[in-house]
Amino acid sequence: MSANDGKQAPGSEVVSIYTDGACIGNPGPGGWAWVVPHGMFASGCEEMTTNQRMEVRAVLEALSAHDGRVVVVSDSAYVVNCFRQHWWVNWKARGWRNAKGQPVANQDLWRPLIELVQNRGFDQVSFRWVKGHSGDPMNELVDKLATEAATEQRCRKGMLQDITM
Repeated sequence: MSANDGKQAPGSEVVSIYTDGACIGNPGPGGWAWVVPHGMFASGCEEMTTNQRMEVRAVLEALSAHDGRVVVVSDSAYVVNCFRQHWWVNWKARGWRNAKGQPVANQDLWRPLIELVQNRGFDQVSFRWVKGHSGDPMNELVDKLATEAATEQRCRKGMLQDITM
């Protein structure tokens, strides 16, 4: 949107991307997924991981696959609050240590994700929290895909219209 007229410029549509992570046990086999309503989806897995790692990985994978203006919709307060409450600013200022002086967990995922968001610009990427398991159809779908990836330990990618669950 232009700061002057409040209208959206051609080609600057905002794409909503729903993300989720899942873990069978914590730690245990994990899965991540992202879905663009009426568009593409992808999911992946790790043999031994945590739910929080999969939540962050889902967003990293989604943003790596999409250019332009994006709203990341997640049921992970861990992910959403990192950006909306600017946790990452303090992490960087403290040399990647949390408020307790301990190393920030999942730095290997947070660092590239934060760099990606910074490089794209906060006018291009925003975050919205949605309550999990509350009936939001896209959140429920991305949860199913992440759980499937964790359970079956397989990756999927394609068009949403081709999904069979």
